[in-house]
Amino acid sequence: MRKPSFDERRKVGDAVHAAEAGTSGEIVTIIADRSDSYHDVGLHYAVLAALLVPLLFAGWPGLLLGLIERVSGGWAGAEIRDVMLIAFVTMTLVFLAVRYGLNYMPLRLRLTPKGTRRRRVRRRAIELFKVGTEARTAGRTGILIYLSLGEHMAEIIADEAIHTKVADSEWGEAMAAMVAEVREGRIADGMIAAVGRVGTLLATHLPRAADDVNELPDRLIEL
Repeated sequence: MRKPSFDERRKVGDAVHAAEAGTSGEIVTIIADRSDSYHDVGLHYAVLAALLVPLLFAGWPGLLLGLIERVSGGWAGAEIRDVMLIAFVTMTLVFLAVRYGLNYMPLRLRLTPKGTRRRRVRRRAIELFKVGTEARTAGRTGILIYLSLGEHMAEIIADEAIHTKVADSEWGEAMAAMVAEVREGRIADGMIAAVGRVGTLLATHLPRAADDVNELPDRLIEL
């Protein structure tokens, strides 16, 4: 999925600036290629595939005996050491094939359960929020809009002053607007749509104070 161009990034920044004009809230926007490497997922699939080999041989013993005959040239009998050796070698080859085959990230992401992807995106969003948004404003009015492109998932996380005034369920419209655009490949438009709706909510619950100043960057951050 193509990342926003320079002009599109500027438009997102302008949208953030406009949204903050009516609220003391500080909106931070971040786009990431993905939220995790999912190396453990590839490892788990490789281990599972290797463990299925003995079950395969148990269900079709003729397959194992045929492999032993091929390796031995038809001279060796099916002794226990031959059975163990062939099973071990086959398990190792299957493990390596699946492990390195899943180095292809699009396939690894596709095979990762949706619940796992959702948790990793949420965890990464919280990490970024704690580093760059939480308690970074005088009134604790920061809010992060995070989009993870690889997983096609997004998160909205608010600091204490916003969280106490706006229920998590109220961000649903902003999320839906963003996802609808992103699905069509319009990443910047999705972020702009979310920013606009977040700004409207913040203006209602947390209107701009007379002494409010811009404390967090308006620009779109790409990771």
